[in-house]
Amino acid sequence: MKTDRTGDALIESPDVLLIGGGIMSATLGIMLRQLAPQWTIQIVEGLPRVAQESSSAWNNAGTGHAALCELNYTAITADGGIDISKALGINEQFETTKHFWGSLIRQGVLADPASFVRPCPHMSFVRGSENQAFLKKRHAAMTRSHLFEAMAFTEDPAQIEQWAPLLTRGRPTDEPIAATRVEQGTDVNYGALTEHLLAYLKSCDGVALALETKVTGLSRDKDAWRVKTAGPVAARRTFRARHVFIGAGGGALPLLQKSGIPEGKGFGGFPVSGQFLVCKAPDIIEAHRAKVYGKAAVGAPPMSVPHLDTRVIGGERSLLFGPYAGFSPKFLKTGSNLDLFTSVRPDNLLPMLAAGRDNMPLTRYLVNECRKTHANRCENLREFFPEARDEDWTLITAGQRVQIIKKDPQTTGKLQFGTEVVASADGSLATVLGASPGASTAVSIILQVLETCFPDQMGSDAWKAALSEMVPAYGINLAEDPSAYAELGERAAAALQFSA
Repeated sequence: MKTDRTGDALIESPDVLLIGGGIMSATLGIMLRQLAPQWTIQIVEGLPRVAQESSSAWNNAGTGHAALCELNYTAITADGGIDISKALGINEQFETTKHFWGSLIRQGVLADPASFVRPCPHMSFVRGSENQAFLKKRHAAMTRSHLFEAMAFTEDPAQIEQWAPLLTRGRPTDEPIAATRVEQGTDVNYGALTEHLLAYLKSCDGVALALETKVTGLSRDKDAWRVKTAGPVAARRTFRARHVFIGAGGGALPLLQKSGIPEGKGFGGFPVSGQFLVCKAPDIIEAHRAKVYGKAAVGAPPMSVPHLDTRVIGGERSLLFGPYAGFSPKFLKTGSNLDLFTSVRPDNLLPMLAAGRDNMPLTRYLVNECRKTHANRCENLREFFPEARDEDWTLITAGQRVQIIKKDPQTTGKLQFGTEVVASADGSLATVLGASPGASTAVSIILQVLETCFPDQMGSDAWKAALSEMVPAYGINLAEDPSAYAELGERAAAALQFSA
């Protein structure tokens, strides 16, 4: 065993090597530590600190995505109905995430839940008679399920003012508006959570973390993956790992391409950057205590749904509005302007061209977003908060997201939103591509990684017993089991200190 330049031990031939110091690698590391404590784990991160890209609190909206407020998770069907199937799935996934966090608190892996998750009402807000009717129909469809029975609906401005007073201040009294509200929403600091999880892992025997260690090569030999790294002189080495997981956010696609696995052929990526307006006025920040989501603009990607959000970061309350989309060819916020161009390969050229051809509304949307001035952005803000003053808000650049482009037999290639697990046939290498809801569904995504990479172990009695403790809803359809949904939800809420 050798050491890096800080003197920390390194494991040159680990059982599992995790690339990236974000929420995905942290979640997988914790699960493997509980499922196979005898396995050695090496984590490598290219930056001087963990959780500095998509997992960072300032690069992530912090919404515990449970489909309580996100209108893009409920599509209008051809006959005018509301399809809530996607909302049901996402709600179940976030419930599973909360159960997992609760189990870690009970075990002492996590200490103070308020350091990374807090209760925060989730609201949907719309304007205009047509949107009023849509939201009312959506509320009726969703509350038929016990997963959403706590959702309240109103068209009464007085009630909306009580829920979120900024929405009605200065608004014409005759403007049709409507809102839904679920009190049991959450605000999550995924950066703080990731730091807690990785600090715990680093304290365990058989686990090592190497910072400022960038992966430059991935190749397969007879029984292991050779992972070449670069950084400070002492970090230039080659690890040999039985299993590799690429949890590198936007940087995952180039590493998947370096691996050369056939399953990674044909994938491309389209980067979209995000910006937020941050409020500088303490009285306005104090007046708003909810996450309020509206309807996305025509052609906007799902990650660009506008929202006026209460955030608690480092114990300090903030208020953000956005996101405003931008374009950068970088795949990571700290990446290179050549990232997009160097990712183009013969196997993904046609899918990328086809996706560009079929997504002209998205292109026009991004062009219009990039042209916006501060005054234009504040005008968008006033659709939510009519009395907003330009001088009370400042612009920050948030995280970089890379949407998936993949082969499609009908159109040659398509742009796909969400996340996807890509793994080698033998399960020795896996990665997660894509973006939102990402972090909120990390537990469900990592369970998919485990099922793909370790099918024999997942079927063993030992792993089943450990999983039932870590993720008690594993194998249970919460949408079809009201008693399990209620019982496990109450147990998680108590551990997370959500209960009164």
